[in-house]
Amino acid sequence: MFVSFTLSRYIGRQFLIASAIALGGVLVIAGMIDIVELFRRTAERPNVPASVVLEMVLLRLPNMAERILPYGTLIGAMIALTRLTRTQELIVARAGGVSVWQFLMPAVLCGLSLGMLWVVLFNPIAAATIARFDMLENRYIRGNTSLFSVSDSGLWVRQVEADKQAVIFDKPVHEYILRAARISQSDMTLHEVTIFGYGPDGRFIGRIDAQAASLRQGYWQLEEAKVYMPGMVPQDLPSYQLQTDLEITHIQDSFADPETLSFWELSGFIHTLEKAGFSALRHKLTWHSILATPLMLSAMVLIAAVFSLRLHRRGRIGLMIVSGILSGFIINFFTSLFHAFGQSGSLPVPLAAWAPPALALMIGTALLLHLEDG
Repeated sequence: MFVSFTLSRYIGRQFLIASAIALGGVLVIAGMIDIVELFRRTAERPNVPASVVLEMVLLRLPNMAERILPYGTLIGAMIALTRLTRTQELIVARAGGVSVWQFLMPAVLCGLSLGMLWVVLFNPIAAATIARFDMLENRYIRGNTSLFSVSDSGLWVRQVEADKQAVIFDKPVHEYILRAARISQSDMTLHEVTIFGYGPDGRFIGRIDAQAASLRQGYWQLEEAKVYMPGMVPQDLPSYQLQTDLEITHIQDSFADPETLSFWELSGFIHTLEKAGFSALRHKLTWHSILATPLMLSAMVLIAAVFSLRLHRRGRIGLMIVSGILSGFIINFFTSLFHAFGQSGSLPVPLAAWAPPALALMIGTALLLHLEDG
């Protein structure tokens, strides 16, 4: 027996409305906590206007919504199913021959559709806003002056030496731009390096070509270098040192965060990152996790049903609701655990990303089978 279109639409609408309310409520709480935290971080920086802090809070909201979407779906499904149970509407549906699987199907399909819509449309918006947030955070809070990027042409580093200026043959370099064709991940050695140096007034100081460059404590160690300076004959040097305040951790941690790239951009960036010699495990894991979002939302609907459909028989509403929310945190814990294994390379990336939603779906299905049909 198939559920009528009218009943399906009604259940689906109740689920979507409740999920939107739950997601909005959790997002408001998270936003209030975030604005307090940002004002605390900028308290000692009088040059940061309040308008920038408020802009950063708003820019971070879409990314927060993406993170808490499974919880919003879980709470929304619990609210909708609890209300339908307490008003006896689901009891009437069962009396009419509708099984638990039939009246849950509209909510499951809504969760699946919401997840797909989120991946296709909302994820690019969240990625763009969090990228803007990171830029403002680096400028106003962290005070970073280094910019890193990876493209098909290799690794690019822009470094502004504000406190300790580098020099090229005794000429101070206020800013330099470094390009490397590739990098050895094992020892972080850059290959086929070109460095352009500029003075405080933006005037070109010189250029250095080197076969290899390694970052040491306070300087770049350039091997087989060739130095070009205006008005001077190019000089070949077996090695050359260029001062810098960069550290290896800056290079490892400053590439585009996976969250700042949309689902559509991640695939190409992963290829570029691996071509440059970097590990792309984090980006691959993020790509698969985004792709698994519809499955996770569908699993949350089934988990919510386990704690919502039998409330009228038990009479312990508070305990069941707390148990349902606690189950969401448990799922999040195991999701984080699997992701940690995936990032470390202990588990294949697809397994680390798809196992949590698949396990949640199977557990929810098994519990419903036991409670309703067992």
